[in-house]
Amino acid sequence: MKFRSALIVMMLAAACASTQQPGKLTDPQIAMVMRVVNLSEVREGELARDKAAGTAVRDFAQTMINEHDAQNNKAEAALSAKDINSEDTALSRQLDAASGAAADRLRALSGAAFDRAYMDREVEAHQNALNLIDTKLMPNARNKLVKQQLTALRTLVETHLTRAKQIQASLPAA
Repeated sequence: MKFRSALIVMMLAAACASTQQPGKLTDPQIAMVMRVVNLSEVREGELARDKAAGTAVRDFAQTMINEHDAQNNKAEAALSAKDINSEDTALSRQLDAASGAAADRLRALSGAAFDRAYMDREVEAHQNALNLIDTKLMPNARNKLVKQQLTALRTLVETHLTRAKQIQASLPAA
């Protein structure tokens, strides 16, 4: 009986050790989150490029398209070369859904209201991305290349956040 109990305990311990702990992300899962962050910015930027009333907002949107698309392409090429493929998670799906919902809300707006809502979204999205990188992605990243790509994305996001706040502050109050 003691042997059977010990065997069950050992099997459960092995199963728990091989099962990913909740909240822990693997490098392929981190790669997917980076991809979703970049592609979300491109999606929302394309909408803003076409709908923004103000030149500064439209120019910012074009920057989001250009720079997040370039960052995504660079990361995907580097990770693919090292056989680190993206793996979907609840987090990546949640981020994608949030971007889709934000784009839907923005589509209903126009003029100055659109510009304000887009820039508010950009400040929020970039702040959330920085927080996600700092608290969840970087601490879980194991591969040196994944860490390098996260660092590059963080630098880009931080630069965009600074510019988004500047533009947001220059807009008339809602």
